[in-house]
Amino acid sequence: MAQVNDTVVKAARLAGEFPWHHHDADELFLCWDGTFRIELEGRPPAILDAGEIFVVSKRIRHRPVADTPAHVLLVEHPETKQYGN
Repeated sequence: MAQVNDTVVKAARLAGEFPWHHHDADELFLCWDGTFRIELEGRPPAILDAGEIFVVSKRIRHRPVADTPAHVLLVEHPETKQYGN
């Protein structure tokens, strides 16, 4: 959607479970519409409703899960792979 300095803003539709993965940089999630959770390895999940933000720190294994479709904005480096490193 946009590039800001050395990051990009991406829009995504979440539905169901995403595979477990991690990144070598932080990843920001902004819940735009709906509700979803970000499951974190060894930690309680982060549950996001519309308007809420959560940052997954680099190298933390995680996976977004949306029981019903949700829309999210992501802020990350342009080279960040969808399924992580």
